[in-house]
Amino acid sequence: MDFNKPIKLEDNIWWVGSKIEDDPFQCHTYLLENGKESVLIDIGSQITFPETFKKIEEIIPFSHIKYFIIHHQDPDITGSLPFIDQIIYRKDAYIITHWRTEMLIKHYNLKNLNYMLIEKMNWKLELSDRILEFIFTPYAHFPGAFVTFDHKTKVLFSSDLFGGITDEFSLFAKDESYFESMKPFHQHYMPNNDILQYAMNEIERYPIKMILPQHGSIIKEELVNYMISSLKTLDCGLYLLTKKTTDITKIVKLNQILKSITKTMVLYREFKDIVKGLLSIMEEEIQIERIKFYIKDENEVILYSDNNQYRGITLKDSDIDFKIIKLFSFNKKVNKFNLYFCKDLNTYILPIYLKENKFPTAIITIDLKSKETYEILEIIAEQIKLPLQVAIERELIYRQMDKERIKTYERSIRDPLTNLFTRIYMKDIMNNYFYQNDRDSLIKIGGIMVDIDHFKRVNDTYGHMQGDIVLKKVAEVILKTVRKSDIPIRFGGEEFIIFTIGSDIDLVKLAERLREEISKIKLNYPMEGYSITASLGCAFRNKKQEIDDFINTIDKALYQAKETGRNKVVFYETGN
Repeated sequence: MDFNKPIKLEDNIWWVGSKIEDDPFQCHTYLLENGKESVLIDIGSQITFPETFKKIEEIIPFSHIKYFIIHHQDPDITGSLPFIDQIIYRKDAYIITHWRTEMLIKHYNLKNLNYMLIEKMNWKLELSDRILEFIFTPYAHFPGAFVTFDHKTKVLFSSDLFGGITDEFSLFAKDESYFESMKPFHQHYMPNNDILQYAMNEIERYPIKMILPQHGSIIKEELVNYMISSLKTLDCGLYLLTKKTTDITKIVKLNQILKSITKTMVLYREFKDIVKGLLSIMEEEIQIERIKFYIKDENEVILYSDNNQYRGITLKDSDIDFKIIKLFSFNKKVNKFNLYFCKDLNTYILPIYLKENKFPTAIITIDLKSKETYEILEIIAEQIKLPLQVAIERELIYRQMDKERIKTYERSIRDPLTNLFTRIYMKDIMNNYFYQNDRDSLIKIGGIMVDIDHFKRVNDTYGHMQGDIVLKKVAEVILKTVRKSDIPIRFGGEEFIIFTIGSDIDLVKLAERLREEISKIKLNYPMEGYSITASLGCAFRNKKQEIDDFINTIDKALYQAKETGRNKVVFYETGN
C-alpha cells in the first residue's frame, strides 16, 4: 500500500492523511468527495497538511471543498486553519463544529472561513447524495466533542474515539489485538468510564460498517462490535495517577496493578493473605526488598513481616522492631503525609489512620532495592491507603473477636476461684492424651492428687472466705511449680489433680516439690501463723486405662498418704 497516494476506503471516501515517521501518534485526515460540496474531515496540522493538500489535489481541486468538519480544537486538527483561510477563495466555505470549539478556534482570527454550529443544524448536514449525522459525545475527550456518521456508507468518523497509540504505522487494524493500542490512549485521555460508556451507547445505535478514527488505525466491520463492547468496560481517567509520570504505557500497567490490589483486598479475609497478595502484585513493577506492617491494637503493637509469614506477633518493649517503630511512633503527634522517606530508619514509611486518630493506627515500612521505583510506589501508596485502612480495621475487629472468643473459652474451662482447669475440660483434653499414650510407648502420663490437710477445720474456724483464700494460695503454688505442658485441675472441694505428660518424668520429685512449696505458704490475719500442709498421691497410667480408673489409682495413693500421717507423698506402683 502506497501511503504517498490517497487511498480510497469507501464510496467517495478517501484517506488523505500523512504518515509521520517514528511517531506512535499518527493523525488521519479524510475526504468525502462530493463535487463542489466536498467535505474535509479533521483537516490536520501544519506538519501534515502539505501532504494532505497534495493528495486532495490528486482527487479534486481543493477549491471544491465546501465543508471542513472539525471534531475538536486540538492543533493536530486545527493547526492548518490559518493556511486554509488564506487559500480558500469561495465565500460559502464553512467550518462545521460545536460552539465550544468555535470559542477557541476563533482566536486564529480567520477572515474567509465561516462557521456552522452542529447544535444549530439539527445535528445533521444534508448533501446532494447523503446525510451526515453528528452524534454528541461530550467530554470524550472535550466538552464539545462529537463524531460524524455517514448514513450512505455506514462509516463513522470517530475523531479521538477508537484512536490508538501504535508502535508501527498501520492504516488498518489487523485484528482484535488493536484494542491493546487503544487502551493507553483512552484510559489516559478520557475522563472516566461513565463518559466513555455513554459515548459507546450513543454510537452503538448506528449500523456502523467502518470506523475512521483520527489517530491509530481504521477499524473494519468485523471488528466494530468487539471494539465498542471492549471500550465500554475500560477504566479511564488515568491522568489522575500521573503526577510526575508521563509514560502512558507505565500508567496503564500501574492501573492494572491497582485493580489487582483492590481485587485482593476484596477476595481475602485473612490479613496475611492480603499482604502476601499485595506483595506478589507490587513486586511485578516495584523492586521491593521488604515490607513490614506495624499495627497498634489497644496497648500493644503487632508486627506482620516475612519473618512471621505475616501472621502477626505482639512486640515486647525490648524488641528491636518495637524500639525502631517508637522513633516514628504511635504516641507522638505526626503530620499526615502520604509516603515519607525516613532517613533515621533508611526506609519509606506509609502511615495509616483510622477513625480520624491524631496518631497513625498502623505504620508500614517499605524497603526498596532501587529508589528509581519510588515514583510508582508513591502513586500506589496513595491509591491503596483507603483499601488498607479497611483491611487493617477488619483485622483489628477480627483480633478483638478472637480475644473475646478466647476469654469466653477460658471462662468455660477455668475454675473462676483458682484459675485451674475444670473437670469438664480434664475429660476432653486427657482423652486425647490417653489416645497418644496408648499408641506411643515412650510417652508417659502421670497423675498427682493434692488434698489440703484438715481443710474442714479452716472453714469451721475462720469461715468460708478464708477457706477460699487458702484454696487460691494453694492453686498459685501449683501454677507456679508445674510445667507449662502440665494440666492442673481443680478436682473438687480442696482436692486438685496435676496430669504430667512426657517421656522422662520424675513424678515423685515433682510431688515432693509441690508438698514443700505448699508448706511454705504464708497467710495474713486472721490466719497469720497458720500452717498449711497437703497430702499427695501419685501414679503412672497403665496402657488402655480409662480416666476414672486412673483417678481411682491416684486416689488410693492419696488415701495411703492421709492414713499414714498426712503431709506426705505416696507413689502407687502400678503394672504395665
